Amino acid sequence: MGYAPVAPGTFGTLAGVPFYLAFSLLPAWAYAAATIALIAAAAVLAGRAEEIHGGRDDRRIVIDEAAGYVVTMTGLRPSLLGMILGFLLFRAFDILKPWPGGTIDRRLRGGWGVVLDDVAAGLYGLVVLQIIARLWPAVARTCW
Repeated sequence: MGYAPVAPGTFGTLAGVPFYLAFSLLPAWAYAAATIALIAAAAVLAGRAEEIHGGRDDRRIVIDEAAGYVVTMTGLRPSLLGMILGFLLFRAFDILKPWPGGTIDRRLRGGWGVVLDDVAAGLYGLVVLQIIARLWPAVARTCW
């Protein structure tokens, strides 16, 4: 997916959908544990990929987008509208990189630097999506 000629981050986010769908079958504590495991694995893999590709946050590294999307979708039961809205919110925050995402992206090196700015974007997406889901129940039913 990172080899997509255009918008590899968007395709990487799409790779997060199956993770989310699988994790959504789990109880909340297990979803959280699986998400933390995905984030940790993504950091290790992204760090190794940086070594292989010889560049900082190489565009071919997209597992960080998958992890960030899973963070955004935390606490929502799957619905097409919710998944699309979560996708759009995550991508917007990932591109804009509001604080602390931009700072993490600029200052933190290695795999954790690659992944944690996407986790920050995912947290922003999570907050906004949870608010929208409570105000507009057609988006998705919350699990909490």
